[in-house]
Amino acid sequence: MSIRRMKTYTGEQGYVYQYYFVGKRPGIEVDAGPSTEYIFDVTADRKTMFAVSVFLPESALQSWSASHRRLLTDAEQYGAVKMRLFQAFDEIENMLADGRRLTVDSQTLENALGKLGVA
Repeated sequence: MSIRRMKTYTGEQGYVYQYYFVGKRPGIEVDAGPSTEYIFDVTADRKTMFAVSVFLPESALQSWSASHRRLLTDAEQYGAVKMRLFQAFDEIENMLADGRRLTVDSQTLENALGKLGVA
């Protein structure tokens, strides 16, 4: 049995989220095509835990790789996904109702990696 490390993030909406990374798996995001699904368990009230899926489409990865002439490492991909999760924490008032399925599109990927200093 593995112990998960609970992390905390304070969103701009004023909620303090606790979350941990559950894992990743191949996923199909209907609008974006084949992708990798990253799953996080999240709570905003320490009572209700719910899953949030962040989809990283292959098309976004290919677009980034073509413009930067290299592949992203697994750690860089995870970093971009986590930045998308934080963006949702900042922008979505009710994550349980409105933030359970997030996507990292090409522009979001570029912005997230730029904030992380990845070129």
